[in-house]
Amino acid sequence: MESPHSLSPSSSSSYSSDGVAFDTEEPRTPLAVRRALHLLNSGEPHLCLQAARDIRRLTKTSQRCRRQLSQAVGPLVSMLRVDSPESQESALLALLNLAVKDEKNKINIVEAGALEPIVSFLKSQNVNLQESATASLLTLSASSTNKPIISACGAIPLLVEVLRDGSPQAKADAVMALSNLSTHPTNLSTILETNPIPFIVDLLKTCKKSSKTAEKCCALIESLVDYDEGRTALTSEEGGVLAVVEVLESGTLQSREHAVGALLTMCQSDRCKYREPILREGVIPGLLELTVQGTPKSQSKARTLLQLLRESPYPRSEIQPDTLENIVCNIISQIDGDDQSGKAKKMLAEMVQVSMEQSLRHLQQRALVCTPSDLPIAGCASEVSSK
Repeated sequence: MESPHSLSPSSSSSYSSDGVAFDTEEPRTPLAVRRALHLLNSGEPHLCLQAARDIRRLTKTSQRCRRQLSQAVGPLVSMLRVDSPESQESALLALLNLAVKDEKNKINIVEAGALEPIVSFLKSQNVNLQESATASLLTLSASSTNKPIISACGAIPLLVEVLRDGSPQAKADAVMALSNLSTHPTNLSTILETNPIPFIVDLLKTCKKSSKTAEKCCALIESLVDYDEGRTALTSEEGGVLAVVEVLESGTLQSREHAVGALLTMCQSDRCKYREPILREGVIPGLLELTVQGTPKSQSKARTLLQLLRESPYPRSEIQPDTLENIVCNIISQIDGDDQSGKAKKMLAEMVQVSMEQSLRHLQQRALVCTPSDLPIAGCASEVSSK
């Protein structure tokens, strides 16, 4: 497709397919990028402010502009230290967009000294500045290189404070940043020391169970319950286990995998201690559904947890192997309340129906493959290959 612009041979500029002007002397750099860099390096506060806003706009969706504006990192980091909330926030948002989906820029921003001012903004009374700083740390913490450096700057306790007292958006970004940081081994113990589980549970109770926030809350909880302090904190928090069970029932596939993983870790660590708190929250229906509809990992974990939730965790003899029905019947016989027992039995019946339907579809597909067809096979093959 031709460009919508037509130029005479003597023109000093050309246009890309998206209509952005380029000088012929520097065909790879759009004029808007060079203008923003020129303003940023002018040293004039009002021009630098305009440049930061332009850079934020240019890098919002363009990976190419993020690469071309990588040299703006140093001047923008300098703007973070200017005593002007307007300049600080504009520079912070520009850096945030530069870092999105660009590993090199993420690392360069940290190396340029951005963490000190960004971490200080987490304590700001300016809600916008605190939210922007939290979002920036969320993006920067996606880089494995940056994870230990962010922790060393003292960001983790402050992120937990944001998780406790911040705006709804800041809380969501804080838990996602903490989840990112938790994948570095030395950071997990630092997070645990801040006792974040009450605040994670509070957020998990109020957020939509199928949201990304719920997914990150459960991912973080799954990591923290590897430790005795984490398990104790979750069961001590009113509605803590229930919040995890609710995600297991209605979260995304990934969220449900984290949720069942957290409960399984608890039960494996001390079955006698955690079996009853987990059963009490009505986990069985969700586990039954996971054994059929979950990811391969969550299916396996759900089956293992169902085994542990039986009255006796030990397998029977090979002559009487544990079927899923035996496990479920054993569990529901130990649960008080007709409603919960009936719900579990109904779920088991639904699972059997789903399993039968899947088996029938599989048999039908095999029959189609194995049974000679009256259709002209060569014609079908040629149609497929022509697409």
